[in-house]
Amino acid sequence: MAAKEFHTLDVLYSRVPADAQQRTVTALIQRVVGARASQFKAIVNPALAPNRIDTFHLVNENGTITIGGSTGVAVAMGLYYYLTNYCNCQITWAGQQLDIPKELPKLPKSGVTISANDRFRYYQNVCTVSYSFVWYKWEDWEKQLDWMALHGLNLPLAFTGQEAIFQRVYMKMGMTMKDMQTHFGGPAFQAWSRMGNMRGWGGPITQTWLNDQLILQHKILDRMRALGMIPVLPGFAGHVPEALSRIHPKANISQLGDWAGFSKKFCCTYLLDFGDPLFKEIGVSFIKEMEYEFGVDHIYNVDSFNEMKPKSGSAEYLQEVGSIIFDVLQTGDPDAIWLMQGWLFQDKQFWQQAQIKAMLTSVPEGKMIVLDLFSEVSPIYTYTESYYGQPYIWCMLHDFGGTMELYGALDSINTGPFEGRNMTNSTMVGLGLTPEGIYQNEVIYEFFMENVWRKQPRDITKWIADFTRKRYGKYNKFVDLAWQYLKKSVYNSTAGHEDFSTDVIVTRRPRYQNRLHPQVWFDPEDLYAAWDLLILSADQYKNNSLYQHYNKMIASVMINKTEDFLINSRMLLELLNDMETLLASDSHFLLGKWIAAAKSWATDISESFNLEFNARNQITLWGPRGEILDYACKQWSGLLKGYYIPRWELFVEMLHISVMDHTKFNESLFAQIVYEKVELPFSNQLDEYPTEPTGDAYAISTSIHKKYRNMIDKEFFQVYAAQSRKVKDNRNMIEKKYGLNAPVYDILVKN
Repeated sequence: MAAKEFHTLDVLYSRVPADAQQRTVTALIQRVVGARASQFKAIVNPALAPNRIDTFHLVNENGTITIGGSTGVAVAMGLYYYLTNYCNCQITWAGQQLDIPKELPKLPKSGVTISANDRFRYYQNVCTVSYSFVWYKWEDWEKQLDWMALHGLNLPLAFTGQEAIFQRVYMKMGMTMKDMQTHFGGPAFQAWSRMGNMRGWGGPITQTWLNDQLILQHKILDRMRALGMIPVLPGFAGHVPEALSRIHPKANISQLGDWAGFSKKFCCTYLLDFGDPLFKEIGVSFIKEMEYEFGVDHIYNVDSFNEMKPKSGSAEYLQEVGSIIFDVLQTGDPDAIWLMQGWLFQDKQFWQQAQIKAMLTSVPEGKMIVLDLFSEVSPIYTYTESYYGQPYIWCMLHDFGGTMELYGALDSINTGPFEGRNMTNSTMVGLGLTPEGIYQNEVIYEFFMENVWRKQPRDITKWIADFTRKRYGKYNKFVDLAWQYLKKSVYNSTAGHEDFSTDVIVTRRPRYQNRLHPQVWFDPEDLYAAWDLLILSADQYKNNSLYQHYNKMIASVMINKTEDFLINSRMLLELLNDMETLLASDSHFLLGKWIAAAKSWATDISESFNLEFNARNQITLWGPRGEILDYACKQWSGLLKGYYIPRWELFVEMLHISVMDHTKFNESLFAQIVYEKVELPFSNQLDEYPTEPTGDAYAISTSIHKKYRNMIDKEFFQVYAAQSRKVKDNRNMIEKKYGLNAPVYDILVKN
């Protein structure tokens, strides 16, 4: 059953001529395949997709692969289809494997024609711009845009530089730069000041930053459009500087509630009432200023209540709010389409069906697109009659805060998009990637993006085997089996778990009373089996076996067993330091690169200090007092050494005192001291961290495996294994199918 069509969305298409798109995607091919570029020919022909659903056609022509596509994005998608399905190559955020055969693999005589399943493939969360893209220069954006096009994304969020446009609007109304600085968040926190969650934190913003971001936005938009993408620009959501009350004392302005416990200086942002004449004046002025600066693409993101409650839950009020916002957009741009994140509807206490329906039906049908932001875990479309007739996009959120835990819900993203599209009276118009942060779990994103053109769910076991071939350039049965274990363990979350746990041992503030309890939805022994196999096949890995040492350390304090406490606390700290050594050997896990990228935007020493503060604070305290402590935590070398390990050392020291003095551990005192001695100082420090890796990653990883693997306590598996735990005999049987005469762990021990 096909989803409903919305001709109201026909205004959303690329206005860039086909020949210009063709030149742009030809340059992309050159960047991607380098010296082999002459063997690929790009042709952009919109006639390939009369229904505007991107289509590409591949054909062999005298040793050249000709890629015809309805847009530049379609051509790029065709290139990646050929590279992955015929050449066993792969391109991810972290790197690429492009061992293209000397003789290009042949296509069927008639060629290959593939059409996308939907009109739109959306990309980004409003938080991604702060958690992952905040320090991007043009070179970084160019690589990201290439990745987007190769994976078929054609509806990207384009939020960069909007502060400069708001600045024009507000200064024309009589505000000052100081007013702007108390309103705009610092560079690493702009996403949340844009959404009205808080104001001013991480500032003051500088004019240089505003100007540079505006210049960067021009380059981003030019490239997006030249590839045939449709950028989503921001609209006015009603969040205004406090100074508006000074300039217009009679304006109907209220303060929103606190978000995350910020102090008065940074919390409780100001919301201009939707019915106030100034709302329309500011909203239309903003659209016109953007049109003057950037041109139009006719789609605007507006989220007035993202994690903030409206002042009333009445249907009449919410109907009025929705109709006013849309009227503002349409006055500024008669062809405007309102794109809304559906994240607000996750607050099911406030947003019940009556409230959701009131908001959505306040806009003419087909003039709004809703992002079902968390479809793989908590879909909204299933109980709202497919968003009460409004078109929506089935999205995978997957990651919160840019954290780096191994996590995925392969089964859900394998079937979910098809279920959404085939639902009775479905209004689904696309797929979306909406992670808060990227550079993690790339297997999940490669898998999900094939849903763009796949016509039915895949055999995941076979897909994983193919994935390993593409990732490593050749097939290896040990690597395949390792990834099969990862597939059925960490990447097989089926019970509503999220990629966000407040209790990850390494990266969370230590606790004693309310002990840390990491989520374990899988059989941990499967994860260790994967580790064994990756070591056996000489590939890199990541490991975390801290839980048992942490638990035993706490238990020994509770029963005053000093010797046990010293043994387990020493082992815990030793393991953390070994993790620091391992992470330092890989360029993808270096705090120094994050800080250096932030400082590269500075024009003077004062700005350099503030940008480094932004970079450090976001990934640790996230606020002046740890309001969102460790939400954006990272397993990075330097961050362990300078932040996480000192916290654990202090925790162990204070526990030791409790053991020796036979006194109760003072949790609140520890929180105060660790904040004062470790967490707050880290945000303000200026010590440098390496930007280049040190040490041999494989040698270090094999050494760590040899050191720790036989220490793993079987009690750990018995207590913390997943509910669907498989017996060891079954694991051995699986390994024998891959030609192993004994369990891989036994092989490693003997060697």
